[in-house]
Order: sequence, then C-alpha cells, then structure tokens
Amino acid sequence: MKKLYGLALKGEAYVAGTFLVLMVALIFAGGVARMAGHPLNWTTDAATCLFAWACFLCADIAWRRNSLMSIDLFTMLLPVRLQAWCRYANYAIITLFLVYVIGAGAWLAYVSRARSFQGIPEISYSWVTASLPVGAALLLVTTFLKLREEVRRDVDGDTAAPRFG
Repeated sequence: MKKLYGLALKGEAYVAGTFLVLMVALIFAGGVARMAGHPLNWTTDAATCLFAWACFLCADIAWRRNSLMSIDLFTMLLPVRLQAWCRYANYAIITLFLVYVIGAGAWLAYVSRARSFQGIPEISYSWVTASLPVGAALLLVTTFLKLREEVRRDVDGDTAAPRFG
C-alpha cells in the first residue's frame, strides 16, 4: 500500500509540475500570437483551468511537506502538551473545512456540467470546478495522515516536532 501511495504522490507532483509548465507555455504562446496579429484567446482560458488544478495539487504537496506558512510564535510558548492539543484543534478545523469543500465542490461541479467553459461548447465548466473537490479530498487524506502521525508521536511519548513528509 505504501508503494502505491508513493507512486500516487510522484504522479501528483508530476501532474502539478506539468500543469504549471503548460500554463506558462500557453500564456506565452498567447502573448506571442497576439503580438503576431493572430490572437489565441483560448490559451488564457486553458491556462486558467490548469491554474485551478495546479493550485490544489501544489497545496497538497506543500501541506504534505510542511511547507505551508504557519505562525507558531504564541504556541511555541505553551507547554508541549498544550501545543499538541492546538495542533489537534487545527487538524479538526481543517478537516471540517475540507469536508465542506468536498461537498460544496462536488455540488458545484455537478450543477455546472451543462455550462460550457468560457464559451467553448465542447468543454464543460465541470472540468474546472472538479478541481475543488478533488483537491480538497487530496488535502483531507494528507490531513488524516498528519493526524495519524501526531497521534503516534503522542502514544510513543515523542515530544519532537511532527516528522510527516
């Protein structure tokens, strides 16, 4: 199972990187085409779709690597046990939010299935809005893994910072 999860993580990083590179290439191609007098208006729209997906995928990667911004100025002054409870409270808030985002995002993707993306009749707006529940689900899995690591650290009596990532 760990091997499969490792492959999924590598795939997620590859897809996120590919989307970011494609997004830049599309914006650049659109700018060059506009300067040449033959604008490609669809490049900006496609880059917007890729941006939505890349944001959520990269957020999951950053969350997994503990690379998101955090302010622990006040919590570091607390006793170790209280610091752990603050982390548990954060995980609970994050979990509740992500569960809500998954539900709301799935509903949004469903209701926007008939809407065309930026007037392109062949592409449904759901391809963009689906990034919301998919990204939130990935973040939720990462949150559960972080929580599991936190609980294991508490059971073992380890007072060091979380090692997840």
